[in-house]
Amino acid sequence: MAASTSSLYASSLLPKSSAKSPSLSSFPRSSLFTPPNSTTNLFSSSPLSLRSSSTTTPPPSAVPSASANATAAALEAQPSPASATPSKSLPFRVGHGFDLHRLEPGYPLIIGGINIPHERGCEAHSDGDVLLHCVVDAILGALGLPDIGQIFPDSDPKWKGAPSSVFIREAVRLMHEAGYEIGNLDATLILQRPKLSPHKEAIRANLSELLGADPAVVNLKAKTHEKVDSLGENRSIAAHTVVLLMRK
Repeated sequence: MAASTSSLYASSLLPKSSAKSPSLSSFPRSSLFTPPNSTTNLFSSSPLSLRSSSTTTPPPSAVPSASANATAAALEAQPSPASATPSKSLPFRVGHGFDLHRLEPGYPLIIGGINIPHERGCEAHSDGDVLLHCVVDAILGALGLPDIGQIFPDSDPKWKGAPSSVFIREAVRLMHEAGYEIGNLDATLILQRPKLSPHKEAIRANLSELLGADPAVVNLKAKTHEKVDSLGENRSIAAHTVVLLMRK
């Protein structure tokens, strides 16, 4: 009874108005449902365009075939999409990338743009370069941009068999556009076979050239997986990359 009396007393103190409260239907529909400007379709609105690559001569084993050159040239000739500047300007940004591919007979094994002799290669929509894919994701992550699968979807036939140098050059273009450069990069490859010791310097040199970075700031390590799971059984290959971007 006390609670009821209190409620009646409180309601009697409220000012009364004869005017009706406006209903939702009294507002124009456009004023209720006007969406904000959207940048979510940043990379899907138009095809990709890439800047031309450096004229520095790559390592001999990294020289692409004529068909690869034609593919890259055709992709670079397309108009460039809009790109996002990081929402906050920072003196440095850190990104991490990871990639893994199955190893299957009948495919080339390309790591860092270098063709590695092996009985198995990466099964993938593009050339399956696990290191370059990983580096691209690390740079995009540092910039706060979508990952490689969103920018270069494997559902798009134009990326079928595409050289991964196309992807990394676009990541580098976006990095420079945002006002950053490579501070340093550390990558780790995980595979049971083949041994990469004979190829590590060629891979590192080619990766440095693609990034436009001093080889002194690009580090590459290779590990086995101690014969554990698909990596240790030579059925897959993986890579991790950490990159530090510094404001120019």
